[in-house]
Amino acid sequence: MANRRAKKIPGSDRPEYVPGYQWQPQRGQRVCKFIETICHHARGQWAGQPFILLPWQREFIETVYGWVDEHGHRRFRQAALFVPKKNGKSSLSACLALAGLLIDGEPMAEAVSCAADRAQASIVFREAAAIVRASPHLRGVLDVIDSRNTILHRKSMSRYYTLSGEHHRQEGINASMVIFDETHAQKDDRLWNAIRYATASRSNPLLLSISTAGAARTPGLPWWDLWQYCERVEAEPSIDPSFYGKIYAAPDVEDEEEYFTDKKHWYNANPSLGHTISIESFEADAKEAQNTRTRRNAWLRYRLNRPVAIDGRFITPEAWNVGNREWSAPLEGRKCWCALDLASTRDLTCFLSLFPSEDGETYDVDCKFFIPKDCLQERVNRDHVPYDRWMADGFIEATPGNITDFEAVENYIKAYGEKHDIQQVAIDRWQGASTITRLVGNGLDCLGFGQGFASMSGATKLVESYIEAGKLNHKGNPVLSWNASNLIVEEDATGNVKPSKAKSSEKIDGLVCLIMAAAIQSTAEKQMEQSWEIFEI
Repeated sequence: MANRRAKKIPGSDRPEYVPGYQWQPQRGQRVCKFIETICHHARGQWAGQPFILLPWQREFIETVYGWVDEHGHRRFRQAALFVPKKNGKSSLSACLALAGLLIDGEPMAEAVSCAADRAQASIVFREAAAIVRASPHLRGVLDVIDSRNTILHRKSMSRYYTLSGEHHRQEGINASMVIFDETHAQKDDRLWNAIRYATASRSNPLLLSISTAGAARTPGLPWWDLWQYCERVEAEPSIDPSFYGKIYAAPDVEDEEEYFTDKKHWYNANPSLGHTISIESFEADAKEAQNTRTRRNAWLRYRLNRPVAIDGRFITPEAWNVGNREWSAPLEGRKCWCALDLASTRDLTCFLSLFPSEDGETYDVDCKFFIPKDCLQERVNRDHVPYDRWMADGFIEATPGNITDFEAVENYIKAYGEKHDIQQVAIDRWQGASTITRLVGNGLDCLGFGQGFASMSGATKLVESYIEAGKLNHKGNPVLSWNASNLIVEEDATGNVKPSKAKSSEKIDGLVCLIMAAAIQSTAEKQMEQSWEIFEI
């Protein structure tokens, strides 16, 4: 009897193979073709050109869409993709949302992108809207409604829109596709649990989570549960044939320094390295993170997709103590940039001045703190902090009464301006409106300064670099040094940081002022450089 070779089952050599499902690669290829022929880049060097999918993107799409069950429906009802930042997640999500709107075959399709807050939820929408506007074909069939974060297909009345944890519309939606963006930013599982069942009534649904690694490996947080589930199903796909997960991350190593020097880990974690990310910028970031303690974990997490906690402690005692030295020169008559952090009632108020040295290599820091006189001893007894000794030594000034006396603080600033060349004063805009008005009336240039991520992130990182490089001369001011030891920073989903008064163990007013003063000084310096460039031209 002649030997007969067993007929090969299509797709059986793929790692996600499970008996009983059919591999039809043309289904995924159709989605890839839609993206590469219909969707166009809206920004950057490829603006106006069709998307060309990278091999890893094509593989992911073909896998998610290429498997079907016995009814011809998509096998994978849920998929998770973990990949570091700057690998094109938002563009991929936007293209898939548009595909879900137009070519998924669902009647009255409803594609939804979700995120922790409105700002994050809008990122994918803005990318999708830009793609629509850049594509002649899409412009002809879709309406972008910016005011409602909605894209509407006029013929079928299918729609794509955004949803965030701040909304209360999770109930009652009938989504055919859900894209959950940056799942790691979810502080709890409420939105995740509400939305994951929103596709239950659809015959061919898809719930797609696309995220970087999170910080806290806490059971119950959506990102960590998904991460672990990805690993389980990858090891044994038959556990859940309806789930597909893909993790791009650097592996465990014995010596952490290897992450900063061995480029194979960079490429393993970043499938778009050399395309959406230049190897030169990646290498520069690696060197900076390797030599800056406070940025180390952030780089490992966002660049190599390592699930490590971001150490919120901003300043090490060793780095801060480098600045315990005399000022570069006497302060009187010198240019300075100042900041004021006003206490609401009984707490510390701080006025801080930043003086660039003549050679521009260091910055001299002078500051004065204020506390209501009538609650001084109460604070000493309650907080076990030597406010009374610091006042006797001249670092704190007691103001009359039991609440912050703004007039006394303003009089101090006016007198300070008579001895020093104050260029500008940054003041917390939420508490300092009246003070700004009065100081401006006395001839001072004052600026209302926000305390959010947008205003504080760049300056926070700038001050960090000053401290790490030993550029601050603070003379060991004990109150400011105490503030520095208390400072904890918080981080948003996009890697921006700012001081956290809620998370910090005690008062941080002096460091908040230092960050604000550094912000306005560096801005003035950049404006001066631009002025010189114009003059030279």
